[in-house]
Amino acid sequence: MSFLSRLLGTQADPRDELRPLWFRIIELSRLPEYYAKCGVADTVDGRFDMVVNVLAIAMLRMEQSSGLNRKSALLTELFVEDMDGQLRESGIGDVVVGKHMGRLMGALGGRLAALRSAIADSDMEKLEGALDRNVHWSDAPDPNSLAVKLRALYEDLATRSDDDLLAGRIAQ
Repeated sequence: MSFLSRLLGTQADPRDELRPLWFRIIELSRLPEYYAKCGVADTVDGRFDMVVNVLAIAMLRMEQSSGLNRKSALLTELFVEDMDGQLRESGIGDVVVGKHMGRLMGALGGRLAALRSAIADSDMEKLEGALDRNVHWSDAPDPNSLAVKLRALYEDLATRSDDDLLAGRIAQ
């Protein structure tokens, strides 16, 4: 979609199809159990970690479907759009937004790689280790509990149709 057609509104935004999934990812990342029971820090950094974790799990599921594989790039664009807006809202200026976005994308890429390996190997110890290294924790961290919950989320997503996934009908 060209900039001009978006500006004039002559074409639908291809990301619109993924917005229900994106909103559901955000909703799932805010579940109180991640913070109260698993020990993820209830801070900006901890909440970002959970957005990235849930997003990565959803993207791993999308990689398994030839119909969704390419659409994961559009989901990433929604992540970028949202994080850019959050940074600007928190007072980060235009000059350094790009630098911050680079770090956020690096975090997503790193998390995807770590979770992909652990999920593919069905290795709970590896998953727990990846989370232990990559999550901001409260005073009572429980990486095992978080690993169990994220593995269960992945297994739930594996049972959902592509249409259900796109519609955000997951983990109910």
